[in-house]
Amino acid sequence: MITVVDYGAGNLGSVEKAFRYIGEDVKISGDPEDIIKAKALVLPGVGAYGDVMEQLKGKELDKAIIDYVKSEKPFLGICLGLQLLFDFSEEGGKVDGLGIFKGAIRLFPESINMKIPQIGWNSIRAKEDSRLFKGLDIEPYVYFVHSYYLKAENRDLAAASCNYGIDFDAAIEWRNTFAVQFHPEKSGETGLKILRNFSEAAKFCL
Repeated sequence: MITVVDYGAGNLGSVEKAFRYIGEDVKISGDPEDIIKAKALVLPGVGAYGDVMEQLKGKELDKAIIDYVKSEKPFLGICLGLQLLFDFSEEGGKVDGLGIFKGAIRLFPESINMKIPQIGWNSIRAKEDSRLFKGLDIEPYVYFVHSYYLKAENRDLAAASCNYGIDFDAAIEWRNTFAVQFHPEKSGETGLKILRNFSEAAKFCL
């Protein structure tokens, strides 16, 4: 059973549909108790960093997510769901995140001479030993929609990188915590394979 966090916004429908397509049972919940008890948890993200953090705190989901990730049960963050795991974002000034990992979410600089936000397909370079990208080409194409990017302080976290004028972390992997800056649910067969890999990793942990 995959539990998807419902904080009142986000791309819940497309994430749920993608997991059901690959044969997984899905539960959508905004109840902190369900989050803590989940066997595999997905945090999707669409919207402004500050607004989402406010929603999470208002529903006491922030503490539940932190406790869940620290329990080392399987977790997948998608897009903003990756960014929220870190210390803070420059979006909206400086907004504190969940602070599970060290690092800042920064706006792409104008000096990259690229359209901001990055919207569309781009190649990433995955680490060969990544469980999330197992069975894929080392440089698969995935779908991005974002103006802010991550460069984690702990470089051991990085599972894949991408270049959009500058290099940034396209995915992280730490024990049973996975997160991606792109949208696997919008990335065709490649994205479905990534979701299958997460599901397989989750079942292996049970």
